[in-house]
Amino acid sequence: MADPVLDANHYEGAFALLAEMTHDFAEAMDVQTTLNRALASIVRLVNAAAGSLWLVENEDTEIVCVASVGPDPITGLRLPVTQGIIGKCVRENECQQVLDVSKDPDFSTKADAESGFKTRSLLCAPVSFSDEVMGAIELINKETEDGCFVTADANLLQVLASSAGLALANARFAVEQVEHERVRRELELAAEIQRNLLPAPRPMPFPIHGMNVPARVVSGDFFDILPLEDQRIAFCLGDVSGKGMNAAILMAKTASLFRCLAKTIDDPGKLMERLNDEVCETATRGMFVTMAAGIYDPKTGSVCIANAGHEPPLLLRRDGSTTSIPAEAPPLGIVPGVEVPASTLALDGGSLYLCSDGLTEAENEAGEALGSEGLQRLAVRFAEKPISERIEAITAAVRELELRDDLTLLGISDEAGRNS
Repeated sequence: MADPVLDANHYEGAFALLAEMTHDFAEAMDVQTTLNRALASIVRLVNAAAGSLWLVENEDTEIVCVASVGPDPITGLRLPVTQGIIGKCVRENECQQVLDVSKDPDFSTKADAESGFKTRSLLCAPVSFSDEVMGAIELINKETEDGCFVTADANLLQVLASSAGLALANARFAVEQVEHERVRRELELAAEIQRNLLPAPRPMPFPIHGMNVPARVVSGDFFDILPLEDQRIAFCLGDVSGKGMNAAILMAKTASLFRCLAKTIDDPGKLMERLNDEVCETATRGMFVTMAAGIYDPKTGSVCIANAGHEPPLLLRRDGSTTSIPAEAPPLGIVPGVEVPASTLALDGGSLYLCSDGLTEAENEAGEALGSEGLQRLAVRFAEKPISERIEAITAAVRELELRDDLTLLGISDEAGRNS
């Protein structure tokens, strides 16, 4: 006996439901409510006793019921994608029609055991878009005398499930776009806050100059230049581990703490110890700050500097010889109560350079990193320029390479000793 076909009322109802689902998914931000309403309409149209909508999760290893209609809801139930008629429907991306589940070895009794519902027959169609199977719609026990679904029901459910797949993909895309726009605005705001934390360029002649070039919208690097009351100048350059908003927040906090504490703590080592204890208290686990900080005295041409896990600052003397200042303490935020020693250097007309690893890790076309030797070559190359022009020239040369991280460079030039 041939399967009965849908009558005109069913066709009209199907078209009306397609239009309703498309409109609802396009307009709704609450996808869950829309899924519930769409499933209820499908169950009613096909005249089923119950229905459920399942989505694939956990890297396609599980299917979870996100909406259910019937006397015994099963929303939240999870099944391995390798089991059951629903799993088979998802794996094969094909409609499954079972007239008597008791005779089908693929039928899983888990849903019936949890809900208390008795499944006799079922119909299952994949919810897919393009080549992606997102889940499946399952209908249970048609409300007829024999309780069996027919081919016309299967054809109708496949059309409705395909429409649901397209609508669900569009809804997900819309939600992702809204989230993307929110994140973009937050990053722009964070970037503006960071730019405002950086010191404004000083009119020449001024012995310290710095530049920051973010690799992304938000930078994890920072530097500061703070003139003190006795003509000395405090400075720092730091690099926060990680990326994104957490790194930006930690960067802003550390930079603000430095600006506050440097006004009253003369010893850079003691200053870094205070910073370390503060960062240890509030930093997200696993995050830390590498940092070099010091005080330059233009009257003596000397620098007192401390280094906590940062790239070794480079001292370039007037005769072209160099010395690096390695870190003698771990980065800030790892271990509280750490002692951070400070050392004093006589610039004697030379220059001191602090940089982030974004500079030394910049690569040429052959994949070779610039390294500290590359910074040394550039410093010698532009040594005759005023410090502001020198920093800009070095930065411009490094930007011609491939940057893998934020680039920050700060230079201190002993102009009095240089001109003597």
